[in-house]
Amino acid sequence: MIKVYCYNRCTTCKKALKWLEDNKIKYELLDIKTDHPDEKTLRKYHKMSGLPLKRFFNTSGTQYRELELSKKLADMSDDEQFGLLASDGMLVKRPLVVGDKFVLIGFKEDEWKDKLL
Repeated sequence: MIKVYCYNRCTTCKKALKWLEDNKIKYELLDIKTDHPDEKTLRKYHKMSGLPLKRFFNTSGTQYRELELSKKLADMSDDEQFGLLASDGMLVKRPLVVGDKFVLIGFKEDEWKDKLL
């Protein structure tokens, strides 16, 4: 069963969960605000995803803007970035979907069809 990290007030997460329901895909729902992945888990997900680490950041979130991360990320080490992501689930792009051998970040229907159907 896949894990889906979401935030209940996120419209993209709501669309993604509806898509999962419509396609009868079973999942474990985790609240990214309260049950966010720790640093070790984020490192594992990052490796599984094959994506640049910056893709894991929720660039449209309030915390991202308040911390001015668009100006700071380029100068931060991976360790610093992982520590930051692990410190606050609202910094992590969502939905974050984790399967046995894949990780999906955000809701892109074509990617989801490829991995989940």
